Amino acid sequence: MTRLSAVPDIASPVAQTAPEKAVQALEEDIVLGRLHPRERLIEDDLMQRFDLKRHAVREVLAELARLGLAERRKNIGSEVRSFAPREVVELYEMRELLETQAARLVPCPAEPEALQALIEIQREHDAAVEAEDPRQVFRSNLRFHQALFGMCGNSVLVRAIHEYARQTHPIRFGTLVAPEYRHRSRREHWAMIEALREGRRDDLVALCRAHLQPSRDAYLAANRHLADPPAAIHPETS
Repeated sequence: MTRLSAVPDIASPVAQTAPEKAVQALEEDIVLGRLHPRERLIEDDLMQRFDLKRHAVREVLAELARLGLAERRKNIGSEVRSFAPREVVELYEMRELLETQAARLVPCPAEPEALQALIEIQREHDAAVEAEDPRQVFRSNLRFHQALFGMCGNSVLVRAIHEYARQTHPIRFGTLVAPEYRHRSRREHWAMIEALREGRRDDLVALCRAHLQPSRDAYLAANRHLADPPAAIHPETS
């Protein structure tokens, strides 16, 4: 089976294939809460929606699984991935490690050109929040964090941040669609910009850490009924 290329940077001008467009559309549906954890992804429905052959839809579903957004369950088929509480905590622990490390590496104070670019992106985010446009909030939020962490100069770290952030898309939908969380995110972005402008690295690291908490906590609060998987049983050693 042909592996689809990763969904390109949202600012990239590179043309996408029809399956890649389907992956991006479904990714947005998941992060914006149009598709919910454990909701089935039915091949026939996707074939009709995206005008794709069955083999192409299966490639799309395989790519969503590779990205950590979907999973295939026996006798059920593909569905939006759900997370047990322990998985959520562990994913966000990893995101915190990666993103706070990037915050420790970015130039602080930031270079004027890089800071101005970040400000321009945040103005787009402000406009999307004011317009109550969740899709553009999502896209401008991604651009903001790509630009922020891209300043760290470590491309491997930046890719890891992107991949782990993407895995939490099914967790984040509650905060992206709720106005109070969107406004909080907006305020925190501006606080990060001011910390970068004034050279307050410790504050920047603390802001990056705190910025992760609302989506994690909202998902855990809304999904208390989900049980952690049983611990693995290891044979006793003599």
